[in-house]
Amino acid sequence: MRYKALFDLHTHTVASGHAYCTIREMAKAASEKGLEVLGITEHAPAMPGTCHNFYFHNMKVVPREMYGIRLLMGTELNILDTDGKVDLEERELKNMDIAIASLHIPCMKPGTKEENTEAYLNVMKNPYVNIIGHPDDGRYQVDYRALVQGARDYGKVLELNNHSLEPSCFRKDARENDLEMLKLCMEYQIPVVMDSDAHFDSAIGEFHMARELLEEIDFPEELVLNHSVEMLKKYVNKRF
Repeated sequence: MRYKALFDLHTHTVASGHAYCTIREMAKAASEKGLEVLGITEHAPAMPGTCHNFYFHNMKVVPREMYGIRLLMGTELNILDTDGKVDLEERELKNMDIAIASLHIPCMKPGTKEENTEAYLNVMKNPYVNIIGHPDDGRYQVDYRALVQGARDYGKVLELNNHSLEPSCFRKDARENDLEMLKLCMEYQIPVVMDSDAHFDSAIGEFHMARELLEEIDFPEELVLNHSVEMLKKYVNKRF
């Protein structure tokens, strides 16, 4: 199989409010699927129904290994404005193993292409942000060349979100947007990461639609971060 995957960094447990499994259930599923690393990235507090910021204060109590899986405990931050403000403070973020930053309709309404792009570029300046989550949602028009150049300049990873590509997903024009982004990543030699965005344990490590898109354009395997835990270490806050 092309595009080997040793990890899935974007998943949610029941703590996020609209997901349905526990940390242990997610870790067990990841182990059964042969992964080595699992990111648990709960929605940050601005998302309706998710956990309070006390949840993120207390992550130190969670074991970082279960069922032979290395756990990266973190968050999916909500970008709140064009200045790149997010909904957790530095005192929480500095203890995160991993942080994804995303645009979500309940937290920031879509602006112009320039405004949406500015929000992404400004959040990339945050030293605790590792990954830009699902930047393929066409409800937020984006200048993808500027986005990819920003990832290069700030050392961030762009996400190829498998859930975005599913027919049931509410994100708009994800396939076309992902193709544009991936071609620019090839041009600038910028790595991407495949993520499931799993909200149930059966979805962990499911990247079939992402792989099909990568194969369609013969995307370089060495630019897909999932194949190497050693490469991953350069892009997360936890050193392991």
